[in-house]
Amino acid sequence: MEKIPFDKDQDYSRESDILKVLGHPVRLKIVAGLLSESCNVKKIWECLGLPQATVSQHLALLKNKAIISGRREGVEVFYQVTCPEAQRIVSALFDAPAECHTAI
Repeated sequence: MEKIPFDKDQDYSRESDILKVLGHPVRLKIVAGLLSESCNVKKIWECLGLPQATVSQHLALLKNKAIISGRREGVEVFYQVTCPEAQRIVSALFDAPAECHTAI
């Protein structure tokens, strides 16, 4: 078996923060959905079946951690994923072979 090198000088704070934020099922669903298309808050809460206030709180946290950003179009704000690390993490989760999902 190949040894895994550990880099004692590498700071994984950003990656750890991203994983913490994505660790909530609602936020993971939001990011996964936003990877396929940008959406406004109304479409997000309608798709998730959650109250608007709940979705807004999750969006605020994702924005504060620089995982998503909003683009204003008139009175609406459309959200998209802007964090490449979060894109890779979520894509890796859902692109994993089926046997990985059943083993969990």
